[in-house]
Amino acid sequence: YWSQRFIWVRSVQDVLLAIGAPALIVLGAPWLALGRGLGLRGWPRQEPAVTDESSVAGRILARGWRNLPAMLTAAFAAVWWGWHVPVLYDTALRQPVVYGVEMITYLGAGVLLWRQMIGSRPYRPLRGRLHRIVLAVGTSVACTALGFVQVFGTGVMYPAYLGIQHHILSVVADQQVGGAVLWVIPLVPFSILAVALLIGWLNDEESESLAAGFDRLLKPPKSAWPSRPGLR
Repeated sequence: YWSQRFIWVRSVQDVLLAIGAPALIVLGAPWLALGRGLGLRGWPRQEPAVTDESSVAGRILARGWRNLPAMLTAAFAAVWWGWHVPVLYDTALRQPVVYGVEMITYLGAGVLLWRQMIGSRPYRPLRGRLHRIVLAVGTSVACTALGFVQVFGTGVMYPAYLGIQHHILSVVADQQVGGAVLWVIPLVPFSILAVALLIGWLNDEESESLAAGFDRLLKPPKSAWPSRPGLR
């Protein structure tokens, strides 16, 4: 109700649908329970491990599979920006069916994004932690850039809200508050994600260097004297 009267409330709703709720769903890892509850055998399926890259088809498949997280990140940014285009934004306000499609695409794109960022049993992320840090930073930039546009915009971006009585805020002020929501709130979960991935990467690097140090200590040193030739 309130999201159809105030832009800032709709901005909060967009953040919850596209970022907050998908993150909680992925953390909950409901895929096995859903598969059993719906009676689907063999679902969910693990992503196939591409090991054979000797053929041309194998190399293409391996390259495409490794690039899947980047493609899903780009798709999320396209969905995020696309539904905030004034024509689609106003159409969703007037048409309940379009509004419902907007919510579903937000939720679906968010789930696919977060599943590649943090993994969700039985699924595992396809790329390493450093690569996922870059994707998280890129996604947060795409989200906050839209907030910049709304905060610093002086004109009305969404004319559909002009016909609604705003007793507290003007439409432009409402739009700017909504931009602040899109600017600040997405930074919180993506910052937490980036810090957690960075800590995990540093721990892995420390473990590898520690293991390498033990290997050097346990490995017997080579003698400086030449080896004794055998009897002829």
